[in-house]
Amino acid sequence: MDIGEIIGDAVKYPISDWKKLLTLGILLLLGFVIIPAFLALGYVFRVLKATIAGFNELPEFDEWGEMLIDGLKVFVVTIAYMIIPLIIMLAGVFTGLYGYGLGVTDPTLLLQAGGGLVIIGVIVAIIFGLLLTIALAHMAFHDSDLGAAFRIREILDVISDIGWVDYIIWYIAVIIVGGIIGFIASLVIGVISGLMGLIAPVVGSAVNYILVMLFLQPYLNLFYYRALGLRYAYQ
Repeated sequence: MDIGEIIGDAVKYPISDWKKLLTLGILLLLGFVIIPAFLALGYVFRVLKATIAGFNELPEFDEWGEMLIDGLKVFVVTIAYMIIPLIIMLAGVFTGLYGYGLGVTDPTLLLQAGGGLVIIGVIVAIIFGLLLTIALAHMAFHDSDLGAAFRIREILDVISDIGWVDYIIWYIAVIIVGGIIGFIASLVIGVISGLMGLIAPVVGSAVNYILVMLFLQPYLNLFYYRALGLRYAYQ
């Protein structure tokens, strides 16, 4: 499949079963309770596994214990890959703030150093994000084996099979298309919540949150993991 076919399939995939889309939305809506958030992560990971295995339908919501464990694994892998760039960026932020905290007359050097660290952190985050994306797919391909997500040589081989240029183009395309869909949906949701806000501001805010978590967020998650599964499957 070429990038256009992957994106086209992924755009339609989330709305192929509204009941499952809404079920995922409910889990995300209740994510503040923590466990539903991990269940949601586990479900979209199941979507990734199903896509790589060649299935075109949204998977069932069953075997909740397995889904919870998979969600925890996705969380652990994500933290493991992104902790270094996060530390670098936080170091940059605190370095800049430290200059003001010391009461330095001219904190320019500290601000520049902090800004430099933040930029380095962002660059490292992009690189690690590229690896993380395929790491999750590699773990899905190996039946949720946590160790598979850290086999860097194998992950680099997968990216090489896809082609670095094609992979980066796909990566950017998914971000752009997801951003456009999110922007359009946000405008619609904004109008609806704005009208509801005429009743009371708190009502408008509540409606906005519910619609985003119930429809937009699950759609974008399913879109992303479907696109990733297809990209991995058609190396």
